[in-house]
Amino acid sequence: MKQHMKTIRKEHYLQLAVLAFGLLLWFMPTPEGLKPEAWHLFAIFISAIMAVMVNALPIFTSSILALSAAVLTGTLSTKDAYSGFSQEFILLIIVAFLIARGVIKSGLGRRIAFMIIKRFGKSSLGLSYSVIAADMFISPAFPSNTARSGILYPIINALAHDSGSKVADGTRKKLGAYLMLSSMAGLTLSSTLWLTAMAANPAGAKMAEQFGVHISFGSWATVAFVPVLVLFVLVPWILYKVFPPELKETPQAPQMAVESLAKMGKVSKNEWIMMAVFIGMVFLWVMSGAWGLDKTAVAFLGLGILMITKIFTLEDLAQEGNALGTLVWFSILFALSLNLESLGFMAWVGGFISHAVEGYSWPVVYVLITVSYVLIHYFFVSQTAQMLALFSVFLGVAVKAGVPPEMMTYMLLFATNFNALITPQGSSANVIYAGSGYLESSEIYKYGGIVTLVNTIVFLTIGTAWMMIIL
Repeated sequence: MKQHMKTIRKEHYLQLAVLAFGLLLWFMPTPEGLKPEAWHLFAIFISAIMAVMVNALPIFTSSILALSAAVLTGTLSTKDAYSGFSQEFILLIIVAFLIARGVIKSGLGRRIAFMIIKRFGKSSLGLSYSVIAADMFISPAFPSNTARSGILYPIINALAHDSGSKVADGTRKKLGAYLMLSSMAGLTLSSTLWLTAMAANPAGAKMAEQFGVHISFGSWATVAFVPVLVLFVLVPWILYKVFPPELKETPQAPQMAVESLAKMGKVSKNEWIMMAVFIGMVFLWVMSGAWGLDKTAVAFLGLGILMITKIFTLEDLAQEGNALGTLVWFSILFALSLNLESLGFMAWVGGFISHAVEGYSWPVVYVLITVSYVLIHYFFVSQTAQMLALFSVFLGVAVKAGVPPEMMTYMLLFATNFNALITPQGSSANVIYAGSGYLESSEIYKYGGIVTLVNTIVFLTIGTAWMMIIL
């Protein structure tokens, strides 16, 4: 009882500290070059993020308080404040949550999980490597890392469930938390490896042409291959050390998986339906660019078929509280981030950094620009939004300072992907994992920050050396 009361008091102190920090920022004089609305929105946004980072508030509570503060103080209009709820890609994430339940309920997830355990299940580290390798294998055909997360998440969820690691009974850290975080980290690498693995990559390559830099599918993969390969080896192992699963060695697991598959028998009718829907969705997502299909509508179609066939029901929907919570907090943070950009805050930060690096040698500017670009992602809830807002500004500053244009171009485009795990909302691909219940937001900030640091160091060292050899 005493321990519980101490925890409550600590939370209250932290909440008061965050409130005081926010009020201090709010009443500070607005920096030159900024509108008061931009500075006030920054105070609200950064306070909400800090409240989550220090465990003062859950991300859901923090975000709804930030939204109400932005509207009630007149910082944002209601139209701007609620704009995140109309974003189609956020709906895609929510539908992916629901389809994941169908994968498990039908038994298909269990079967796939046992098949993976049969081949790689002697250790949790082996499972982590296999999940990331599968992501890298399919990623060239998926320009949406959000869609890939919707494919990977049900499999990882099933792996956790069938290894006895569940949210409901408090065993999330047995295996599920580690695999979820590993897959999130893997998405930052798969998106970096291929030009076609993330929607922002081709757009960035097109923007680079105005600086005389021409990027092809082959040149992108060649430049990215060595640092990504190094990180593929390092990241699962580092997470295994700093965020270890309770279940580490499972030498008996492959045989148990064989026996479990035998007990399951032939593929059931519901599994065949689920498999057909899943494969159909994947195919339509792959062809969405060529055929002009909306990915979210494809996901709704898949969910509708699962509901017609009773694989997913309204009763199942009633149990998916995480999906609704994720829809709310991510929509709010996305809208706040978008409005920070539209009010000129991001451009102001870019200009500040441009002025700060003047007079330094180009290697120093190269490092400072890269690190600044990574860290500024704390304020963005979209990788694409950050690239569109800051890529040309940062690249222009670097080129003016004498940084080789090709090196800086590749590094900024790669950083758009490898910085995505710095916050729970740093990529729409993160959100389905962050809302799974297996990971706390503070854990993603902490260990996602470690992964981002490792990614940045490897790209600035090994990645830079590799570029100097081949470019």
